Amino acid sequence: MKDIQHIPATSQDERDLKPALRRGWKGRCPNCGSGPIFDGYLKVRHDCPVCNQALYHQRADDGPAWATMLIAGHLMAPMMIILFESFRLNPLAMIAVIVIPFVLLCLWLLPRIKGAFIAFQWAKRMHGFGGSSEY
Repeated sequence: MKDIQHIPATSQDERDLKPALRRGWKGRCPNCGSGPIFDGYLKVRHDCPVCNQALYHQRADDGPAWATMLIAGHLMAPMMIILFESFRLNPLAMIAVIVIPFVLLCLWLLPRIKGAFIAFQWAKRMHGFGGSSEY
């Protein structure tokens, strides 16, 4: 069998993932960190108003919603069990104590996670952010 050698990417091809994810989490352009990604709550801008980085071809789709529910559910489930076992609240009180914070947590996390998804795609040159156009 022939040895397959890995050809390292040039520094021009590499984009720093951690700074991009931080910028995306903050709702900022993954390229410059100054311009906003969103035009409203979750609507992604066509391009960055500061550096003109095209953002329209991002493909976050359902990933941010899935990740938000996963994180919020894992944070709230232990709280729900502790509240039920400790205080034996009636069902309506449980709804008020658990559902309202769960919804608020989801609403807070969703745009941040979506920004991080877009930044990840930008850093890895996925879906038109400078990589192959096949995907």
